[in-house]
Order: sequence, then structure tokens, then C-alpha cells
Amino acid sequence: MLLPSFSEMYEALLNRDTSYEGVFVVGVKSTGIFCRPSCQARKPKAENVEFFDRSAQAIVSGYRPCLRCKPMEALGNPPLWVRNILDEAERREYKKLKDQEIRELGVDPNRMRRWFLAQHGMTFQSYLRCLRIGISLRNSEKNKVVDRAMDSGFESLSGYGQAVKKMTGKSPSAHASKDFLKVDRWLGPLGPMTIASFQDKICLLEFSDRRMLETELQDLCKRFSTQVLLEESPVGLECKTQLQEYFDGKRKVFDLPLAAPGSPFNQKVWQGLQNIPYGETRSYQKQAIELQSPKAVRAVARANGMNRIAIIIPCHRVIGKNGKLVGYGGGLWRKKKLLELEGSI
Repeated sequence: MLLPSFSEMYEALLNRDTSYEGVFVVGVKSTGIFCRPSCQARKPKAENVEFFDRSAQAIVSGYRPCLRCKPMEALGNPPLWVRNILDEAERREYKKLKDQEIRELGVDPNRMRRWFLAQHGMTFQSYLRCLRIGISLRNSEKNKVVDRAMDSGFESLSGYGQAVKKMTGKSPSAHASKDFLKVDRWLGPLGPMTIASFQDKICLLEFSDRRMLETELQDLCKRFSTQVLLEESPVGLECKTQLQEYFDGKRKVFDLPLAAPGSPFNQKVWQGLQNIPYGETRSYQKQAIELQSPKAVRAVARANGMNRIAIIIPCHRVIGKNGKLVGYGGGLWRKKKLLELEGSI
């Protein structure tokens, strides 16, 4: 969908113009909240907002819905059976609701999945997962606590503080160690991507809707004994520049410092991936042979799947022995697009 100009949407936001309902939602960078155009909350400065044509884009970009204007209901109030599930998810701080738990609430999980796909372009579980990631990223930002509380839709600072402390175990103003896992987002041509760096090295680059993203961020925090800070780093900025050059067809080799902690075998596999030239592919079997481990095809495939640094460590260049596209965490459609961009298929 082609959005109106930034100035037009910002003017509509300031005026709380209900005629723009369904046209866009707005993400507030300083709070991690996204809202409807007519939200009654205090209006942010222009430099602190970005606009999306649907809720799903805001969610995978790290925003969570405003408690005041409830933008997930922008296309009309959801049926009561959906509202009950959403209320339960909110009570559980967006922790995963298993299919059996959804059934116990009187709803068929498949029905819930279909409704979310039709209304928001993502499954219910993807919605919960992206919200959890967004919350975990935003909780360690250094914005003023009172601003975050009010703009999040909480009626009082104490209520906000209690909610955050219950969710994270720490107060909103608590600080982490000196060296953070710095996380940022980049809106690329294949969808939003999450970039993480630690001590000026890229340690994660994933599509923001990847199922393993939440686990990968937690694992990196554990390995580096640190916490997440939503902040752009110099190496993260350079990563965005090189990614744009890659998608524009102007870059074939990335030149970025990387930190990819893992077992010696996994690191050997990931190094082998970086040796596959732009415009070429390898089968898992050939990859195993090149690593002098011809019988370790499954182990090689498993290590490929554990790669946290997409595109730069090009696991998308590994295909099935029969030439078919298999096994890509970002989705086979993205793998196909990347290989088409590189001219290898």
C-alpha cells in the first residue's frame, strides 16, 4: 500500500484525524508503542515517529500496541471470542499461549490463526513472539521513565513501574553492565531485519519475524554476560549501509567485523559459508566434503540453521543436492529472492 506523505500523516496524527483510520499506524521510537492515527495520548515529536500501513509491520519492527487506543482493533472491534484471547494474552504479558490453553478458553487455535492472518497478516503466535521481543528490547532503553509510562497508556507511573518490574524483575530505571548487546532495526526490501552488535562487532542479523530470534537474543546475552540496549552502534550503521549496497546490486562482499560464538564445528561451518562466492551455490553434501567431513551432512545442515548472521554469513547459498531450495530460517521465499538477486538461480 502506498502511504501518504510523512507531513500529511504527521498532521493527521496531531489532529487525531479519524478519517485516516485503516490508512496507517504510527510507531513512537522513544516508547516502543504504536498507535492509531486518532490516539488521544500525548503527541510525539516528528523525529520520534515512523509510519506503517498495517499493524504487522509495526510489530515486527519492534513496537507493541498502545494500551489506550488499541490499534490491533483499528479495523473494527474484534469478535468477543478474539477479544477474550487478546485479554488473556495481555494478562500473561504476551507469553506463549499453547493450543491446548486456547482450546480451554473455548476457541479453536486454527480459527484464531486464520483470523489473525486475515486481519493482520501474521499468525497469533507470531504476534505474541514479536511483542515479547519488542518489550525485551525496549525495557532497557534510557528514556525518561515518566514519558514511557504516559505514552504507553498507563494511567500512573507506579502502575507502569509495577508492570515492568513484574515482567523483567527490574525497575524501569535499572541499568545493565557497561557493554550492552546493542540492537537496532533495518527496514529492508525483504522485510524488517534485526541487527545486534557487541563491542563493535556484528553478532546477529536476522529477519525480524524469524521464529528463533527471541531465543537467539537470549542466548547471546547469556554468552556475553550482558543485556540488550535498543541503540544504533557505529558498526550497526555500517551494516545498514552495506546491506543497502548489497540489495542495490553494488556490493558482493561484506566487510564487517563479526562475533559468532558457537562450537568449533559450527564456527568451521560458518567460515565455510563465507567462502562460497557471490553468485554460486553449494549442496549440503558438497559443503560437508569441502569441510573434510563428508559424512557430516546432517551436522552441517544443523549448523547452517544455527547461523545467526543472515546474508553476511550466506547460508542462503546452500541448497539441496537435487537443486531444490530447502532449509532457510527467513523463509524459502526470501531465500529464492536472495539467490535471484545474486543471479545464481
